[in-house]
Amino acid sequence: MTAHSEGLPHVFVDRSLGRIAVPRLLRQAGIELTTLAEHYGIPHDEKVEDITWLTDTARLGWVAFMKDERIRRRPAEKAAVIKHAVRCFYITRQNLSGPEMAQRFIDNLDAIVTACTKAGPFIYAVHANQIKEMDLG
Repeated sequence: MTAHSEGLPHVFVDRSLGRIAVPRLLRQAGIELTTLAEHYGIPHDEKVEDITWLTDTARLGWVAFMKDERIRRRPAEKAAVIKHAVRCFYITRQNLSGPEMAQRFIDNLDAIVTACTKAGPFIYAVHANQIKEMDLG
């Protein structure tokens, strides 16, 4: 792990970020991660419900990187985030390329590491130059 990502918990990468490009770029930046496909296996990964991986991510002490901001709006997923104290970070723009998505996480690593010093539950939006905690209320 590089000094830049020191202090970052293990990262779980949701399928919304893809299996190959984003995880490869994040690993090149020194981020230790496991993708949904690696954790659950292919093709089972396509059928894993959000509630399941959210619960498992929190149980393992990992943080979640994703593109699906709807998790904070869907009642069952939001309840899982709160109940299991999940720590989540999501990309705010759906139309970014894989390299652009990875770069947003990389550019905000210091802020993400700082956010991870507190306990969950939380969901942060990852913008180009900042992260913003979203209301779970």
